[in-house]
Amino acid sequence: MADRLILGIDQGGSGSRAVLYDTAGRVRGYGHRTLGRLHPQEGWVEQRPAALARSVRDAIDEAVARADVSPSAIVACGITSQRDTVFAWDRLSGAPIGNAITWQDLRTVPLVEEAGRWEHADERRARLGQFPGAYCAAMHMAWRMRHDTAFRRAAERGRLHVSLAAGWIIRALGRPSEHALDYSLLQAMTVFDPRRRALWDEWVDYLNIPRAALPAARPTLHHFGDLRIGAAEVPVTAMIADQQAALFGYDCRARGQASATHGTASFINVVAGPVAPPQGVCKTYLAWEVAGEPAYSLEADMTVTGAAVRWLTQMRLIRRASELDALAAGVHDNGGVVFVPAFTGLGVPSEDRTARGSILGMTLGTTPGHLARALLESIGCQLRDILDTVEHEAGLTIGELRTGGGLANSDLACQMQADIAGVRLVRARDTETSARAAALLAGMGAGVWASLDDLPPLLNGTERVFEPTMAAPQREAILARWRDALPRVRGWI
Repeated sequence: MADRLILGIDQGGSGSRAVLYDTAGRVRGYGHRTLGRLHPQEGWVEQRPAALARSVRDAIDEAVARADVSPSAIVACGITSQRDTVFAWDRLSGAPIGNAITWQDLRTVPLVEEAGRWEHADERRARLGQFPGAYCAAMHMAWRMRHDTAFRRAAERGRLHVSLAAGWIIRALGRPSEHALDYSLLQAMTVFDPRRRALWDEWVDYLNIPRAALPAARPTLHHFGDLRIGAAEVPVTAMIADQQAALFGYDCRARGQASATHGTASFINVVAGPVAPPQGVCKTYLAWEVAGEPAYSLEADMTVTGAAVRWLTQMRLIRRASELDALAAGVHDNGGVVFVPAFTGLGVPSEDRTARGSILGMTLGTTPGHLARALLESIGCQLRDILDTVEHEAGLTIGELRTGGGLANSDLACQMQADIAGVRLVRARDTETSARAAALLAGMGAGVWASLDDLPPLLNGTERVFEPTMAAPQREAILARWRDALPRVRGWI
């Protein structure tokens, strides 16, 4: 029998990936294209819809060529995509309407302040599963209704469609079966109540977002449409938001299982089970639904991690990110230095976007090695604070984290996280967990695998395990110094 392949598309803010898997879960083909951003004025960050669609198309073509297969061998496709970046198009012609506003854009800060005076403002976090800040899609759409003439006119004519990248990809590269997103991606547009599984109508009306332009809510496994790949029409049978895909792709599917994904920022995601816990500072997502069983997740962020390493290169303390390990390993301790990488604020549990990055405790004897080690320690400290918050808010004690991305490639960084957070870290050999999740879910949607129990496992004996080895007094001293530093950087602006 000819090979049956499943395509996983991972469309992110900086690039697009396409990965072909066989039914044993092995990678058969891989493609990647970088994606640029536009900065039309200070504080504004946009992406061109056509460029994003082209990057996905080119990544798919590369994956197919590397696999050396016919597109007809692809039986299903799953898509995971970035959140909060909204694409708009004419529902009849499919022509894009302007550029997408990305999650890094700050133009909506005045709207966020204005929304704080709305009569239901205190309900926002609980109803949406997160606080809708300047980064969020709902604010972007509200801004465009006020200031983007083409966007507003399309809405008034009943011809506006809006969606995240997953929906735009199907419209640009194929044929949607309907205008829809899965629960997690629609929630990522910050208009959807994950507990009630419905739009929050009062919020949508307050922001003047046309409901007819919004996608319908559908479960994770659903026929969302078809992609044209060569002469083949490949059904899109699954969708999921990027961080929730990473969690699923790490094989974290039971209550209390958790992952840590490191990139420009770092995200901790925890499976909360079929019932959403009470809302706290962690984001609450309806992460996926399979066979009618919902899975909620908690999410917390460290606002700057990989970006802090890039900052060290910009300051010429290291020439490239790969030098960080050797520099940090060249000293026995942090030399009394605490590095708080709050360059864009502090995430969970502080939730203070007015905090700013600081290096405390330097002396004339401080070396670049001390700074490097203090930065790696800060990640472990933030991780410990997040895990404590999850335990407090949801009663979940996390003993193991599946990890990947950026800094997870560093053995020293992983060991320091394990030591300071007091948690076991497991790093799988396959690091494309988001694309893997999209493909596995698509395979289930197409009947390749009948249930979650049938899916090929991620861990196969090639993974690396990091056990905590640091003595408790040393761990507590590092954490105490870190927590002493936090009040000094908060409320800076």
